[in-house]
Amino acid sequence: MSGLELFAAALGVIAVWLTVKQNPWCWPIGLIMVLLYTWIFFDVKLYSDMLLQVVYAVLQLYGWWQWTRRGEIVDGRRVTSLSGGALTLSLAAGAAVSLVLGAAMAHFTDAAQPWLDAALTGFSLVAQVWMAQKRVQCWPLWIVLDVIFVGLFLYKALYLTAALYALFTLLAVQGWRDWRADPALAR
Repeated sequence: MSGLELFAAALGVIAVWLTVKQNPWCWPIGLIMVLLYTWIFFDVKLYSDMLLQVVYAVLQLYGWWQWTRRGEIVDGRRVTSLSGGALTLSLAAGAAVSLVLGAAMAHFTDAAQPWLDAALTGFSLVAQVWMAQKRVQCWPLWIVLDVIFVGLFLYKALYLTAALYALFTLLAVQGWRDWRADPALAR
């Protein structure tokens, strides 16, 4: 465990907790966290996760804009639910990204766990976009992904990051409960 990993993990806890509470400050704090994790994952040869952090940086800006823009909804974006078709299409896109990225990582890099890392990356992108759009389905997907991430990070001896993702799992359960109970949920 490095000081950098400790600092990034602390920011991650704050960012996800703020997300559960629907506080838009989750996005700039999350931006700093993902930039730090870009380096951490590069260092342990989890290249798909490293690339995921770069995309997350862009999605942090997108989420911040989505949650704070003014328009029809005076207080920012409301929690909504995906239709069955949109859900299926998004998951298919996640699977496609996983396959293409996994093949690239397996054939062109010395990545550790290229296929698992790529699958987690592809579906994390789906979950992150859903979260930026305040789709309630982001939380059950995050729960599944975070549990698998815990195992991957334990395997790579990133013990603090594994603990962070275990905490993310608990926060995702709370987020799912809170967002489903939100009176503004457009069903």
